[in-house]
Amino acid sequence: MEWTSKVVEKCQICNNEKLKLILFLGYLPPVNQMHPVGEKPREQPSYPAQLLYCEKCHLVHLGLVVNPEILFPKEYPYTSSTTKILRENFAELYEECKTIINLGKNDLVIDIGSNDGNLLSNFKENHRVLGITPEEIGKIAIERGIPTIIDYFSKNVVDKVKKESGKAKIITATNVFAHIDNINEITKLILELLEDDGIFISESHYLLPLIKTLQYDTIYHEHLRYYSLHSLRFLLEKHGLEIIHAKEIPTHGGSIRVYAARKGSYKVKGSVNKQLNKEKNTVLSREKLLEFKERVVLSKLELYSLLLGIKKQGKKIYGIGAPSRASTLINYVGIDDGIMDYVMEIKGSYKIGKYMPGTLIPVVEESRLYEDQPDYALLLSWHIAEELAPKIKEKGFKGGFIVPLPRPRILKPGYK
Repeated sequence: MEWTSKVVEKCQICNNEKLKLILFLGYLPPVNQMHPVGEKPREQPSYPAQLLYCEKCHLVHLGLVVNPEILFPKEYPYTSSTTKILRENFAELYEECKTIINLGKNDLVIDIGSNDGNLLSNFKENHRVLGITPEEIGKIAIERGIPTIIDYFSKNVVDKVKKESGKAKIITATNVFAHIDNINEITKLILELLEDDGIFISESHYLLPLIKTLQYDTIYHEHLRYYSLHSLRFLLEKHGLEIIHAKEIPTHGGSIRVYAARKGSYKVKGSVNKQLNKEKNTVLSREKLLEFKERVVLSKLELYSLLLGIKKQGKKIYGIGAPSRASTLINYVGIDDGIMDYVMEIKGSYKIGKYMPGTLIPVVEESRLYEDQPDYALLLSWHIAEELAPKIKEKGFKGGFIVPLPRPRILKPGYK
């Protein structure tokens, strides 16, 4: 590994050097570095999580890029097929595609960051498909009959694909377009691999709900950028692509899906201007972004105060779910094993038997919650609290629920 991290000196899209500091969440450990329970604490890296804003292209991004080999190890554990909302989202994406572009049997659909082939499984019966992902999880896709190149998306890979499979009618990049460092080079390569009348589809964490619902816990080093539609438009137009359709989708607590094609290839839908106008009073103002910072700090203090009050009463708190975002919340707020005894994960999760990043809070099987019956369960996947809490209650949990964000609140036992 030639480097571990590098400071961002200029905007990752437009090269503007006059970046404005919006928020600093402290030094955070990589969300996928979890050490086995019982192992003696040893050195663990942490990196500054600094949020910067470019007033020229309206991009919000981190102030440090961490080497992807650190963030995305070969044994990268995330599998998109295990998440119901993602399965439903990709099925809906396929149906929507059919209303926008005519896809033939021999047309090629490529998914960048294809993971276990979840998205492409919707296309593979009627079209040629190809996944590209750097993680070993791609072998699962191959076993499912989805051709997959296990490598980073690069010039060499693009040349290989063009030679062996030809150009793509559709290229997708879902929840990966914000993870890639050299985004301008990647966009050029996408254009090179796309047929003249092809469409590029991107799904990314969306800045608008992040700000509105205070989702600061989605800020960690895997996510280099937090896109608005304005910043996505700036990036894509810079490379000759035009956004023809845009919509908000519910994945990851709020994302944006955009369809882009070479300028003039398709009619631009009204959804684009509608979404751009929706952003104007929120994400295009540094003042609004600084208000976001103030709300984040207040929320942190309120949550810590709430947890402190519960612990002073001698009550127990367990955590529910260990998504990546939970690492940011736990480390930024300062939650340790003196506040939260355990974090629950469903049976079979690779995270069971490990500590939450940066802490000595063990991750254990969900059954422990129903056996121990702690006084409160902190919902770390709080963005699906309304769906999650009733299910846990039905399984037999008798305590109260703590919803940490946007403002900390308690759902009492027996709530409807």
